[in-house]
Amino acid sequence: MTTATTTRTDTFILPIQRTPLDKLGDRLAGAVHEPTDPAYQALTTPWNLAVPMRPAAVIDAQTPQDVVQAVRFAGAHGLTVGVQATGHGAVSSLAGHLLVSTRGLDEVTVHPQERWARVGAGVKWSRLVPEVAAHGLAGVSGSVTDVGIIGYTTGGGVGPMARTHGINADKVRAIEVVTGDGEFRRVTPDSYPDLFFALRGGKGAAGIVTALEIDLVELPTFYGGSCFFDAADAPAVIRAWQDWSAELPFAGTTSIAIFQMPAMDGVPEPLAGRMTLSVRFLWTANAEDGERWFARIRKVARPVLDGVGVHPYPAIDGVHTDPIDPTPAHEDSTLLHTFDERAADALLGVAGPDAGSPQVLVEIRQLGGAYALDGRYPCAFDHRAAGYSLLAVGIDGVPGVQEHARRLISAMRPWDTGRVWPNFAPPHDAESARRAYTPATLARLADVTATYDPHRVMQAASYTRA
Repeated sequence: MTTATTTRTDTFILPIQRTPLDKLGDRLAGAVHEPTDPAYQALTTPWNLAVPMRPAAVIDAQTPQDVVQAVRFAGAHGLTVGVQATGHGAVSSLAGHLLVSTRGLDEVTVHPQERWARVGAGVKWSRLVPEVAAHGLAGVSGSVTDVGIIGYTTGGGVGPMARTHGINADKVRAIEVVTGDGEFRRVTPDSYPDLFFALRGGKGAAGIVTALEIDLVELPTFYGGSCFFDAADAPAVIRAWQDWSAELPFAGTTSIAIFQMPAMDGVPEPLAGRMTLSVRFLWTANAEDGERWFARIRKVARPVLDGVGVHPYPAIDGVHTDPIDPTPAHEDSTLLHTFDERAADALLGVAGPDAGSPQVLVEIRQLGGAYALDGRYPCAFDHRAAGYSLLAVGIDGVPGVQEHARRLISAMRPWDTGRVWPNFAPPHDAESARRAYTPATLARLADVTATYDPHRVMQAASYTRA
């Protein structure tokens, strides 16, 4: 008699026979784990603890061939496949019947003379950054190095150097991927140009990326960091930041964030248990010029904590000061065409010192510069014309946090483009896909997934068929 495992997801209850799963396990260097296995919880739990990922089984892939076997098994048995490495940006419905964990694909090879690196799908920026920094190099990494390089890049990759170096999707040289038809492919601008388009910005719709090769930039040190001001000074600092940032050359990238950090271990005393405004800054050119630029912000009010200065690139997390530990988070975001005085007033009215905001973070990033420029090769990352991004992060379960986030987005509607980055709101259905992509890009992604995933094995491709 064949036993079965039954697992609930957001959309289905699915029995999978143990005997076929055992046969899959026999083909792997890694292993198959079901919900009763001790490793299942560790491999399925994402960074965002508020998002349950409950596939029928998780594949602990140790080689690209393991990914091939998992995808082929799913196709042969009418199942869907999801993928997860670090679990940032997790969405429950994207787990699929079989969730492939790629954290075991941990290859890192650096080519310092040619200024590029090869990384496996399980590698975080926190591993690559110090390795390339030893050669005076840096990757176009994100606001926190704890995120995986592949997930960040397949969603576009907008980081604290975006106005200087653009998005990391435009730094990709080659991609190795297992597509929904179970084939392993090496993708470059010349081989499979349609996949090269879709895999840079299209998240996981076109397949499971097993390795990336990316260009690096020369940047042993930077001038920048985060400078915090008391909430009472937020209106004046934001006004000054608007005028100042409008004049910034491409060498400077900046953002502001209203923080409400709890009094707990790891939170600096000047920030604990109070509201502050952080001005983030990263300058890639001469440090003395960067210091002269930032002096205008320091003159507006007295900082309560000032971390802006010359730093080695491995200190990049000090710019955005994002949390690293897994958190039950609720996030809302959108892209803005402008952020003028009226927009600042609207933001402060909902999230400022007198608003009773429950959000831990409300962030405005200035875009433009190199971010707005198309890369050498077209990709599926849209909305480069946006002027700013808005992100609100609260603790899931805190009373009123979701309702407040909706009020915040509503208050910013006059400046809202209605669009969003794939990494801030991963596309998983027709509505989220329309926000993340233009109709033309959606059409191209649909063509690609129909070509390379004819049996609809990739769970993340579901939005291309809506």
